[in-house]
Amino acid sequence: MAQFDVHRNTGKHRNIIPFVVVVQSSLYQGYGRRVVVPLVKVSALGRIANPRFNPVFRIRKISVALHPLEIVSVASDQLGAPVDSLVQDGDIIIAALDELMTRVAG
Repeated sequence: MAQFDVHRNTGKHRNIIPFVVVVQSSLYQGYGRRVVVPLVKVSALGRIANPRFNPVFRIRKISVALHPLEIVSVASDQLGAPVDSLVQDGDIIIAALDELMTRVAG
């Protein structure tokens, strides 16, 4: 399970969230959990207000958007089969996570 691997979602919302992407660094490979971000069907999201925060990808002919607000840690053995990799889009995914974590003065 490498960083940016895409896995099938085996959870109860898999019809709306067909996949998750591993964002956890390989430094923590020894842990029995993985931090993942859901990849939500674009058709279920509607309008995407901020493409930097919700970048769109095509996985198995399905348009999905990264949904950082739903980031979660799951047991490694609960992840479905790997189906793809977004390693070539790693900078885009990290930028979306930066949007989530960035401090705003105020």
